[in-house]
Amino acid sequence: MADRSNDNPKDPAQMSLGGIVTSLPAVRAAKKANTLSRVHRRLIEPLETDQDNEARLAFQHTVFCQTGLPYRDPGDSVRLWQRSQGAVLLEVQAGRVADPATRNTVEVGLPWGAKPRLILAHLNAEALRQDSPVIEVERSLSAFVKRIRGFDGGREIRFFKDQLTRLSAATLRLALFRSDREAEQIDTKVITKFDLWLHKDERQRVLWPSTIQLSLDYFVSLQEHAVPLNEADLAALAHSALGIDLYSWLAQRLHRVNSARPAFIQWPALKQQFGPDYGLMKNFKPKFRTALTQVLSRYRAARVELDGYGMRLHNSPPPVTKRLVSLPRS
Repeated sequence: MADRSNDNPKDPAQMSLGGIVTSLPAVRAAKKANTLSRVHRRLIEPLETDQDNEARLAFQHTVFCQTGLPYRDPGDSVRLWQRSQGAVLLEVQAGRVADPATRNTVEVGLPWGAKPRLILAHLNAEALRQDSPVIEVERSLSAFVKRIRGFDGGREIRFFKDQLTRLSAATLRLALFRSDREAEQIDTKVITKFDLWLHKDERQRVLWPSTIQLSLDYFVSLQEHAVPLNEADLAALAHSALGIDLYSWLAQRLHRVNSARPAFIQWPALKQQFGPDYGLMKNFKPKFRTALTQVLSRYRAARVELDGYGMRLHNSPPPVTKRLVSLPRS
């Protein structure tokens, strides 16, 4: 039978690349492969070491090293989200922001994915570096996105600023269960004040914060409970919210493990902490293994073992040594 695949050059399922007819599925596969190769390249980039004067620090609050935000977009209709880990419960409530165009408030969705995690790490570092809860984010966020993602295009900036708006509007409830009869609860916001302006393109009515102020409670707590991270490691893991969560957790956990007694965490507990979004255990395990492999390609000092029963943690140095944790004032 004659090959008639090129009979209709306007067929939307085909594209001509340099005279070669390629199906859209093949093009999509090529794009996916190229994306994976970019991820691989970032994972194997040279590590920034103690001797590297250009090493940049990021910080995450210890609470967000133990619990996290949604991995995927739950949809604007979902206004409440919870995650628990051990005796800690984190609840995030989506908020509302003032719309200058309508002189009213509008609902914004929950923060989700890798971007709000990266934003928090950046805001924390800026606040600690400047020793101030008030942060100008417009220029610093653009520079941060360029360092993390390798480019600072308008579309990427809009995605980051949309997540910053969601994070700014969200209310957090943190509960600590001391026993079956006693619990301590804190209701707070990470960000209590932020400036807003509208994007000029009406098709992209994204509210963009330009200046933010961390809540005083959060800022004071951050000064006591900030976990130092390597910004280059976050950049390498920027494609994976799970990878960022796992890296942050190991950064605050491994150096506290008893050197004489490794800690063992069974798969159900790992799934409860990192995998509520993945449904069945058989869906979670491959994702977790992949994320762990990528994390360990960056955090090479981490001593962990993973088998069919769970993960064993051995005492390991943190990814950022204490003598590197210096925050020069600007």
